[in-house]
Amino acid sequence: MQHRGHESTDGTDGGELAVPMAWLYAEYIADELLRTGDLMPPTSFEFRAGRDALALTVFLSDTDGELSGIRVISQLENWLSLTAYDQPWRDWVRERMAELTERAERSGTRSPDLALAAEAWRWLEETELLAPDLDAVPGGGGPAGEDDGPKVWTPAWRLGLPLGHLAIHLF
Repeated sequence: MQHRGHESTDGTDGGELAVPMAWLYAEYIADELLRTGDLMPPTSFEFRAGRDALALTVFLSDTDGELSGIRVISQLENWLSLTAYDQPWRDWVRERMAELTERAERSGTRSPDLALAAEAWRWLEETELLAPDLDAVPGGGGPAGEDDGPKVWTPAWRLGLPLGHLAIHLF
């Protein structure tokens, strides 16, 4: 997203710093949704997974490149449907990232927003978090406490996506 009044924000005219405003705004929205939901401590890896998954959803669903504060409320239903359990969110992210990367390559511009989105996606895919095993057999002989149940290593996006979805729902 280019700042109005400037021909370029990619640093090619006069050595100006490229500011990734679209990504930072998407991350801010995701952060606020998660904090409002009060689902986990903001310093936890789970919070980061939820924030990054939501930020990717917000950033990649902005097809016009002009995410505005007024449109946030009107986009909640769209984000809710994109993050729903039965949706192929991971495939959608890959397709949108590939589209945006191809578009940037064709135009010959470097997008700091896309670079940060790619870094978030890389972290979500490559990082695994220890989480409750939601596929465990109910009453399988383990203690009934939340922290004492069976746990499995889960890709961060698999944990962050439902947290983000719940945060949107609670908003």
